[in-house]
Amino acid sequence: MQLIELLNRIPTLEIHGDTTREVSELVFDSRKVTEGSLYIAMRGTVADGHSFIASSIEKGAKTIVCEEFPEHLEDTITYVKVKDSSKTLGHLASNFYGNPSQKLKLVGVTGTNGKTSVSTLLFDVFKNLGYDSALLSTVEIRIGDEIIPATHTTPDVITINQILAKAVESGCEFAFMEVSSHGISQNRIEGLHFKVAGFTNLTHDHLDYHKTFDEYLKTKKRFFDELQDTAIAITNIDDKNGNVMLQNTKASKKSYALKTMADYHGRALEIDFNGMLLNFNGKEFWTTLTGRFNVYNLLLVFGIASELGFEQSEILQAISILKRVSGRFETFKSDGGIFFIVDYAHTPDALENILDSINDIRTKNERLITVFGCGGDRDHSKRPEMGNIATKKSTLAIITSDNPRTEDPAQIIKEIEAGVEPQNFSKYTSIPDRKEAIKMAIKFAEPKDIVLVAGKGHENYQEINGVKHHFDDKEVINELWKLMSK
Repeated sequence: MQLIELLNRIPTLEIHGDTTREVSELVFDSRKVTEGSLYIAMRGTVADGHSFIASSIEKGAKTIVCEEFPEHLEDTITYVKVKDSSKTLGHLASNFYGNPSQKLKLVGVTGTNGKTSVSTLLFDVFKNLGYDSALLSTVEIRIGDEIIPATHTTPDVITINQILAKAVESGCEFAFMEVSSHGISQNRIEGLHFKVAGFTNLTHDHLDYHKTFDEYLKTKKRFFDELQDTAIAITNIDDKNGNVMLQNTKASKKSYALKTMADYHGRALEIDFNGMLLNFNGKEFWTTLTGRFNVYNLLLVFGIASELGFEQSEILQAISILKRVSGRFETFKSDGGIFFIVDYAHTPDALENILDSINDIRTKNERLITVFGCGGDRDHSKRPEMGNIATKKSTLAIITSDNPRTEDPAQIIKEIEAGVEPQNFSKYTSIPDRKEAIKMAIKFAEPKDIVLVAGKGHENYQEINGVKHHFDDKEVINELWKLMSK
């Protein structure tokens, strides 16, 4: 594509050089520059991309987009000065790939918990409705039936546009993506045109990155603030921050709730481990998904699909044949009668939700054994909170390692234990080795008891000192159960 086309509708401060130059690819990592690349120099937290302009030119970059021109300008190179390279990258990527987000109905889902579930459920509902779609989630990236491994909740903006362009080429009409606070903060959704934006909830998470809850809230809100007036914003008004998200948005405002009147109102009529009987906007239906948090997830799916123009009875029929999302309240019963649940819950709110959902369902004749930990190199303040929640709401809590990363697992456990209240001291034990902790839970469990293994869900690795070791909670449970039941 010619540079002049690429810069269409992008504000620039100054251009030096030939604008009819052909651009072969967009690159923001100087190590990946090839002949004919356009190199975008961005200021990062670790390094400043402006330091690598010279090396990018040596490798073959013919166009440089930057916030400051280098001292020496080469006549054979085109330099484009912009106010913010990071934001400009999104618009360049969108133009380079033919503005694919305008050719699809793009739906973004944000919030602390439920992003993966809602995005994946939307993808599956639309498949049930007969539509091929794209999915960009933590667990996987999909274009119709093609699966592409996911590395980040929100990939970089060049990758997003590549995927969306491929989706358009494949004939997809819809795309569903998780929108993380990191992705918003780092301008990874800049230049994308969202048709619908959904908000799940906002609780304590990612404060290692955002530093304060207020900063975290403002980052999430920015997603809605920047929507165009052609978009629709749909928010959970049972969450105290739900209406905050809509305060400055130009988008059409819609709401969903279980506890108050809303455009999309839901009620749970029956909930058990096999599924739920629900009522959405006066219509009853059954789903094999379970847990109160899933009522919210499904209600948001229902609201989004309705806003995209589908008949409500048709949507509910598509919802009623959904399967559970991998690692989200995934249940299986051993032949010994023990009920196992694997869930990704790794924040205080998510852990409380899953434990409350289990306690809503169980008759209290069964014991609830919870195996959980907290990730290393992440927000320390949620650790004691999770220790308190797990011991208060379980018969027995076994504190163990999650992904310790570069931290000492014993120190993480100590910080979790600090939140346990004295009356619950007898209700927990600590076993740093996650496999041994699961083994202890199985050994302690009797028929009809419930064992929740929380924190990792769909993940099939454990990260220790920068190395990812294969570890899948479901595999470990099955392997240990077979060994111990012989």
